[in-house]
Parts: sequence; C-alpha cells; structure tokens
Amino acid sequence: MSTSKEILDYVKNHPSGKVKLAVADIDGILRGKYVAAEKFASLVEGRLGFCDVTFGWDAGDVAYENGKYTGWHTGYPDAQVKIDLTTFRKIPWENEVPFFLGDFINDQDQPNAVCPRQLLKKVITECENEGFSPLFAQEFEWFNFSETPESIHEKGFANLKPLSPGMFGYSILRSTYRNEFMSDLFDLLNKFDIPIEGLHTETGPGVYEAAIKYAPALQAADQAILFKTAVKEIAYKHGILATFMAKISENLPGCSGHVHQSLWDADKKTNLFYDEKDAAQMSDTMKSYIAGQLHCLPYLLPMIAPTINSYKRLVEGAWAPTTVTWGIDNRTTALRALPGSKKASRLETRIVGSDTNPYLALSACLAAGMFGVKNKLKLNQAATKGNGYTDLSNGVLSRNLFEATQKMKNSDLAATLLGKDFVDHFTMTREWECKQYAKVVTDWELKRYLEII
Repeated sequence: MSTSKEILDYVKNHPSGKVKLAVADIDGILRGKYVAAEKFASLVEGRLGFCDVTFGWDAGDVAYENGKYTGWHTGYPDAQVKIDLTTFRKIPWENEVPFFLGDFINDQDQPNAVCPRQLLKKVITECENEGFSPLFAQEFEWFNFSETPESIHEKGFANLKPLSPGMFGYSILRSTYRNEFMSDLFDLLNKFDIPIEGLHTETGPGVYEAAIKYAPALQAADQAILFKTAVKEIAYKHGILATFMAKISENLPGCSGHVHQSLWDADKKTNLFYDEKDAAQMSDTMKSYIAGQLHCLPYLLPMIAPTINSYKRLVEGAWAPTTVTWGIDNRTTALRALPGSKKASRLETRIVGSDTNPYLALSACLAAGMFGVKNKLKLNQAATKGNGYTDLSNGVLSRNLFEATQKMKNSDLAATLLGKDFVDHFTMTREWECKQYAKVVTDWELKRYLEII
C-alpha cells in the first residue's frame, strides 16, 4: 500500500475510527496522541497543532527554566506539525490501528530549527547535494525485567527482577526461555515495518540485542526510534519492562546503539566506501569519512552520548570506546571499519549508546563524516591494532556530559554543521540535565560518607 488515496481509504474504513500520531522530542521520546479518523483527513491537508512544550520540558516533563524556544515567557502556544504520509504503518499489537510520524514546521512552513527529524532531513539533503546516498542502520542492546511500571516505583527502582538470571550471551538455550516474548518481538516488529536482521540474547541478565536492516538514513532513523518504543509496548503485553538506559549497573556491561553507515551513488547501486584496488579495500571517500568523524565527533559527543548515564558506559574494558580511534574490525576503537565486500563495506560508530535519540545520533555521524568528505580530509591517523583503550595518540573522549556539552556549546564547528539555533537549544537541554543531576544526593554518597564522615 503506497498511494495517498489507499492510505486515506484505510484510515477512513478502519473499524477503530482513530489514528495514532507521534513526534520525537529532543530526548528521542515519542510524544503523541490518538485523533479521530474523520479529523485526520483535514490534518493531512493542513497542520496539526501540538503544544510546543514538547521542546520545553525534559524527559521527566519538568519545564526548562532557561529555554529560548518556548517557556512561561511565550505561554507555551501550539507548534505546527506536518503529518508524513510516507511513515504510514499498521500497529499489529493494536488491532492494525493506522500510525504516522510528523515533523515540526514554523509559521512559514519551513523546518523547525529544533526538531530532531528536521535536523536529520537537513543533513541528508546536504549529503545528497554532494551526490551521495547515505544508507544507515542502528543496532540496540537493552535490558528486560519481569516488572511493571507500578512495581518498579513500589521497589524504588532497586532489586528489580531480570527477565532471566546469569550472563548467557548468544545463548540458544536462553532464547527458548520466555520464547513467546522473543518470538513476538521478531514477528510484530517486522509486521510494523521495522525489518529485523538478527535478534539474540546478549551478555547480562535479561539482555537482548537486535540488528535492524539498513535503509536510507531517514527511514533508518524512523525505524530506530519506532523500534525502541515498539519493544517497550510489546514488552508491556508480556508483563515485561524494557529499558534502553546506557548502563544500569557498574557490575554489568552497558547497552550500545551502534550506527552502521555507508555512502552510495545517487542510484544506490554502488557502495562508494569500497575500493577493490586499495590494500584495505577502503575508498578515498571512506577514508575521508572516517577522518571527518575523528575530527568532528568529539565536538558533537552529546548527540551520541546524551545523558548523565551515557558516560558510565564509556569506560575501559566495558565493550565501549574511550579513545578517539579507528581500526579495521576492531571492537575496542571508537570507529570500526568493515571494508570487507562490495555490498557490505561500511563504518560502525561504536560510541553511540542505546539511550540516544536516533535522529540526533544519525545526524551527528553523517554530518561529521561528510565534513571529512567535502573537505577531502586525509586519514593520517594510523589504524589502531590491538587494544584501543591504550591508544591515546589522538586523545580521549570527554568523560562526562557537562564537559562534552561545554565543548559542543563553544564549538564553531558544531554550529556550522548543525545550525546555531539547534546547537543553542540542544546544549541548553544538556546543561539542564547536568543541573538536575548535580543537586541530587546519590546512594553512592550515602554509602560512602554517611557513617564515616
């Protein structure tokens, strides 16, 4: 089903009489509502009014105190949302209810400067103007608990029961335990137009990992953000609570959201990262793309490590990088080049955590890589062989969100790549996150100081 008429007919004739709509906020949380099918037809022709507090509050619905885009000083008016018919899906675990994503636009029908999906569209357009088609995919690890929203609050978020005990990475045995959940994930996600290439248990109690099939970059980001919410919704159906936090315990590995990426020609027929004549089978385009990410990503780090918790994952020996490095099929470096074949040659950016907003993560990766391609940067840094944690030749990543945010906020490069209005708004939200964390007394402080000090 692809024509507008067929989509509108489906909506009109669906027995539920409703449509589910969603937009992405700055944290990658889908905000949305049901609207009547009768009203939907007029929304497609016009606009949907959606309170602009979507960009005026944090993940806990607490209003920012110092936002310029909106706040008490603006009265929180409606922003305008344009429904994207190409995102049409049927929700298989909700009686095939029609579903759509939308984009924020301004009063002149121009892209809203702080809308994450619009930012990615802008970065993709700039890439396509250079003659490239970006194909991307994101993979996710996440923890599953035999808990409900009520039980985790009753327990104070402590002593939660994992879906299964023990580590059991890539376990065939564990894939049969609570198999109805894993089978539902695979089947329902594919029916929801999120094609899953692989699904398995990962090391850690109740941990799963899924690889989503690659697609044009905007479609890949849509699939990724819908994947995270869809997994949570399917988990609810099974009495399970799924989390995409980057790190839930200092004693367990963190959860990644690695981004795989390649540049193809305009017809998407030739992978321009591959060169069979090169000793490493890497084209000059791929080398410049890697050089661009090595140069730019330290200034865009909050886009791919956006929370206080993200930096608990970026520690040595925890399967997440700490240094600004690259290597060929090396899982200890920030960038893992996989130049193996004409079709599959790609770059995996391993800094990215499971807690990212896919629109922002893919924007950062593509903008940084294209900076290298457009400026024909040479890949002068040698590939790291062996332990990337000990290769300090090109520096280390910022160690916390405040340090990373200040680096991005004061970077002319970030503003050039992403736009000053977006950088000002986004870094304000990250400073707010740091401020909220700074005033909390943690369990660690109580255990360490309460009696002895």
